[in-house]
Amino acid sequence: MVQRRPFPPFIQINKLLGTIAKMGDYTTALSHFKKLQLLGFEGSCTPDVTTFNTLLNGLILQDKAAEAMELFKKLTRNGDIEPDVVMYGTLITGLCKMGVAITAVGLLRIMEERGCKPNTIAYNVIIANLCKDRMVDDAIRLFIEMKEKGIPINVVTYNSLIHGLCSVGRWKEATRMLREILYTGIYPDVYTFNVLVVALFKKGKAKEAEEVLEVMIERGVDPNVVTYNSLMDGYCLQGQMDEAMRVFNKMVDMGVQPSNLSHNILISGYCKEMKIDEAMHLFREMPEKGFKPDVQTFSTVLQGLFRVGRCAAAHELFDEMLVAGIIPSTITFGILLDGLCKNEGLLDEAKEFFVEMEQNGCFPNGCTYNVIIQGFLARK
Repeated sequence: MVQRRPFPPFIQINKLLGTIAKMGDYTTALSHFKKLQLLGFEGSCTPDVTTFNTLLNGLILQDKAAEAMELFKKLTRNGDIEPDVVMYGTLITGLCKMGVAITAVGLLRIMEERGCKPNTIAYNVIIANLCKDRMVDDAIRLFIEMKEKGIPINVVTYNSLIHGLCSVGRWKEATRMLREILYTGIYPDVYTFNVLVVALFKKGKAKEAEEVLEVMIERGVDPNVVTYNSLMDGYCLQGQMDEAMRVFNKMVDMGVQPSNLSHNILISGYCKEMKIDEAMHLFREMPEKGFKPDVQTFSTVLQGLFRVGRCAAAHELFDEMLVAGIIPSTITFGILLDGLCKNEGLLDEAKEFFVEMEQNGCFPNGCTYNVIIQGFLARK
């Protein structure tokens, strides 16, 4: 199609470029367009805003946002095209991917100056990335601007702000924002509540986190495994294992399928509280319930066994891990070495594991070397 003369209408070429782009092959799309440029455009074969939107989006997806901006500047400088809201949105996404969300705010102003009204998507992309960069106050200013200009606000907007506020420890403002959502008639989703639950537990606000869960259920939003895992993790961090197990049982009663992570959280909590028998019980239950312990599960239990001085049991568990085809990680070997070095008479065995670690392609890190060095120093 590219080499045919006279050229077909550009609407057909747009379809071709769009099809190629949807296949993810933006390099080919760009290549075809450059060939067209060399052949020269004529008659009805003149690229339009759709053409350039496809090309700009391709550049953005290939992490060539700088090139996309240069193309945009050239187009607007020469008056070749009048950008639409899609083009601006594409470039805003590109700038945010480059980590310059604050520059994307400037593009919003250019949009307005050129008579193109920014939409909710454009604002949401910038707000999300400002929050990601911990520039929460700038994000809130844009949020207020949306209200003032009558730009529709949706749950995505609120989710970004709540997450941003929580990430900088402003959980009271995040909670107020949740209440605001409820009064505006916008329906918060499970992500909204999950972010708050995690934030509240990090602040030691277990009661408030449970209250958020109750509001969630009242509003008809079904908690998912992430919600319950967050609650369990929070209780485990506080050493409240009975509460963590209560949440686990509630999750099962509510028909939510626990995950490997659910079990790992509880096992880790029990091990930190030196309740190795409870941890082992959960560990042995996992295969019976259709779950396969992973490297994190084995590593956690190994550490728990060493902590209570059950080195022989830890050694047996490590052998069991290898038989199960689970490849030990650097963390696993670090736990083994630490456990063996801290037990008198097992330093030579630790040395053997250290050699085995390298032979298995699991190379020691700084922590691993420190464990070995401290073990030798302790023996001397």
